[in-house]
Amino acid sequence: MRYGEEAILNNKLEKWENKNEFKFEIHIEFGEFTCLCPRSGYPDFATIRIKYVPDKYVVELKSLKLFLNSFRNKYISHEDSINLIYSTLFNFLEPIYLEIIGDFNPRGNVKTIIKIDSNMQGEYFEKNNKR
Repeated sequence: MRYGEEAILNNKLEKWENKNEFKFEIHIEFGEFTCLCPRSGYPDFATIRIKYVPDKYVVELKSLKLFLNSFRNKYISHEDSINLIYSTLFNFLEPIYLEIIGDFNPRGNVKTIIKIDSNMQGEYFEKNNKR
């Protein structure tokens, strides 16, 4: 196993304390996301866009990169991959606001864009995120 594969396999998301008193928004773009179609096994390629307003924590970027790279050998649908990224980051960081967009490259002449954000969670978000 090469060192990059080992780093991805052993990766754990890391968070840092947000020491800033003002609210701010973070935008992260990950242009080399890949996963495998659970039906065909063909690779799917996407750009993942993450936007969040941190509360107590921010994500450490190398650990996020390795987390997203861990999907490259997973048989997972577009919808499930974006929902898994969202739920993992939401539960890990407990941000004020989180948005994940998966902009998948066309395959078989079909382009898919999946978006999930805190506003879509409605009552769940309001009940569990009183800030």
